[in-house]
Amino acid sequence: MNYLCWLAFALSALAPVHAAPLQGDAAAAHVLNRLAYGPRPGDIARVSAIGVQAYIDEQLDPAALPLPVALEERLAVLATLQEPAGAALQRLFAARDAPGDERMRRQREVSAQLRDEASQARLLRAVDSPRQLEEVMVDFWFNHFNVYAGKGDVRALATSFERDAIRPHAFGRFRDLLGATAHHPAMLYYLDNRVSKAGGINENYARELMELHTLGVDGGYTQHDVTELARMLTGWTYRPKQLIGQGETFYFDPKRHDRGAKTWLGRSVEPRGVREGEMALDVLAMHPATARHVSMKLAQYFVADVPPQALVERMTRTWMLNDGDIRAVLRTLFASAEFMDDSAAGAKFKTPYQYVVSAARASAAAPDTKQMAGALSRLGMPVYGCQTPDGYRNTRDAWLNADALGTRIGLAAALGRNADAGAVGAALGPALSPRTRELAAAGPDRLRAALLLGSPDFMQR
Repeated sequence: MNYLCWLAFALSALAPVHAAPLQGDAAAAHVLNRLAYGPRPGDIARVSAIGVQAYIDEQLDPAALPLPVALEERLAVLATLQEPAGAALQRLFAARDAPGDERMRRQREVSAQLRDEASQARLLRAVDSPRQLEEVMVDFWFNHFNVYAGKGDVRALATSFERDAIRPHAFGRFRDLLGATAHHPAMLYYLDNRVSKAGGINENYARELMELHTLGVDGGYTQHDVTELARMLTGWTYRPKQLIGQGETFYFDPKRHDRGAKTWLGRSVEPRGVREGEMALDVLAMHPATARHVSMKLAQYFVADVPPQALVERMTRTWMLNDGDIRAVLRTLFASAEFMDDSAAGAKFKTPYQYVVSAARASAAAPDTKQMAGALSRLGMPVYGCQTPDGYRNTRDAWLNADALGTRIGLAAALGRNADAGAVGAALGPALSPRTRELAAAGPDRLRAALLLGSPDFMQR
């Protein structure tokens, strides 16, 4: 099949129509495409054998799943992965202080090493870690609390942001996750709160804290609330010297804090220094609008671009009854009829990140992180590369276009050269339609695996 015909095929059939609960291998394939980055060879059979619920329970307890030795060995050689935020920042500052023509070269080298090694680690884990849901949730939360690794000090701080603020809280209380991101220097720098002070407030973080991180754009707040929250958060900053010398990631500067009384979300806020901001995080984390907004985003990620409203409301109730416990909300989601209905199977179009990682998993290839990172850049989704605070979108309309499909098919051809079509077909199981299998089988031997990895079925999850 020539390229144009295959592209037309890929654009033609992207929404299967079903109406019954998923069973057997189809259910196993579905949860592997949602809780994981797609099946590897043997995964569907294993999940079918232990049962979908057992797999879900397993994924919700990632600490009980040991990492493969080979993965740990590949991660261990990444020198910056466990580097404290202060040490990374010190190296960046040293590069900035280099003389003359050396300055730009050394800054590029330091920034490239930090970002490349963080990207390698993320991709290695996404492909090879048995803790698949953990990797999915790290990607979800990093997008939710996005920082751009190309901005100033964030070049040195993004690794720590994921490691220290996102990963430890991916399944915990939302308030703890919210607080960890609010106190991290990467967020304080990226959204400019580090420079916000009495008489010279910067509203960037306060606005995104309510619009993106918690209440949502329709969460019932006003511009006055944004300004008042920005005043409450004045003095929330970090001191580079203390971060480098003592590892102090957060600093409240009382001299920069607006000590006046405020009125925020209809309540009076008396001057209380740093406690004003902490109180705001307490209120936002357990506000019904936050519970609904984040539940909607989770349902959109795991179920459908336009998630069922009844499911969102049940997740919202779980949030409010369980103190914002993320694991409890996910259990409600995964136990729902909406999640396991076969109308949900294949209803989501893969983001470039999901596509690239799932292709590496299905082909059972040792992850070539350089190739994967290059593909993600060409597809417009470099790791840590989203410049806007809303993060990368996960809906079909953001990623489905002819140019992007052409790039995906090119990647499929590259991966397919070293993959066994029979093994790929077996790994994907019922996720591949009879039509796709028939077309791939009719192609030349050397293209069969590529035809499967470039098929419209594989573009979906």
